[in-house]
Amino acid sequence: MISGSAACPCGSGLTFSACCEPHLTGAKLPPTPEALMRSRYAAFATGNIDYLEETLLPGTREDFDRKGAADWAAASEWTGLEIRHTQGGGPGEAEGVVEFVAHYTQSGDKRLHHETSRFRRQDGRWFYVDGIMGARPRHVEKIGRNDPCSCGSGKKYKKCCGMAA
Repeated sequence: MISGSAACPCGSGLTFSACCEPHLTGAKLPPTPEALMRSRYAAFATGNIDYLEETLLPGTREDFDRKGAADWAAASEWTGLEIRHTQGGGPGEAEGVVEFVAHYTQSGDKRLHHETSRFRRQDGRWFYVDGIMGARPRHVEKIGRNDPCSCGSGKKYKKCCGMAA
């Protein structure tokens, strides 16, 4: 278990007690979709599966794989979170999007989970709705063969999605 004075696993630079711990204990609601995303990452890092389920939008919890989430959390060493993009989720807004990359090690292999997640505010509280793997869609006029691939892989287009073209 992480002590309250330790650095928060979400990488905010704050202590766990000043960042995600109040959300995980229910003492405080995350004020934005990004804060909810960070606290969900911290929930994986601390094995708080109840929190992961509670922060799913009501009506979407039926297919939550509690055992799968618990197994993934326990078998992984959560090593960092990158927030790549946020959209919406401000005061008075009902929806928000967060693109993130969760870094972890599993069975000695460094891995990442890249997702663009949707969040919805309901009854004054933010909930996770769903997510798609990979980067958020981006409008690009024309991608050159040597340009970075628009999928966010970090590879050149010709060595990634351009291979299928």
